[in-house]
Amino acid sequence: MEEDGPLSLLFDTCKCSEVRADRASFVCRRSPSCFMTSQSPPLTLDEAQRLLRQFTCLDRLPPTESLPTYEQVRHALLQVREHSDYQIFGICADGLESASLALLTYLRALGYEDELQLSAANVAAATGPVYVKYNAKNGRCHVDTYVGEHRGVLVSCQSAYDGDVNETFGHLPLDLFAA
Repeated sequence: MEEDGPLSLLFDTCKCSEVRADRASFVCRRSPSCFMTSQSPPLTLDEAQRLLRQFTCLDRLPPTESLPTYEQVRHALLQVREHSDYQIFGICADGLESASLALLTYLRALGYEDELQLSAANVAAATGPVYVKYNAKNGRCHVDTYVGEHRGVLVSCQSAYDGDVNETFGHLPLDLFAA
């Protein structure tokens, strides 16, 4: 299928075998092959939150302090996901292609089963560095230009219960779940 412009970037980033796109929207139907798994032992909720908080205000970390491995971060994020109702994602990237790839891989890894639909109107004007905000509960997406220095993914966990996770983590690596 031939596509031109920003929508083709979204289509090209999904490596899932069940993808279709048309001129009005991009749809990714996640298959089991899209979900990335690992063999590390689970973390407690407190351990997971503590690990993810290391990415808050990343520029304030002392240069000698090392960050956790990608595998550790993936496990921590999967753990906090289990203790929140849904997540809102904010992606700060150098372009729409890297932002859409990050969004798709995070959504797949966090087990979202519904179709991801980004309308052409949302992505048509995006050139250069972008900020993409995606609400996984209602499927709404907003794309805008971004002039900030940070690059990465903000994951805002939302929960109706006080004992669960209501916190934003990041900027997490764009390629955290990339194959």
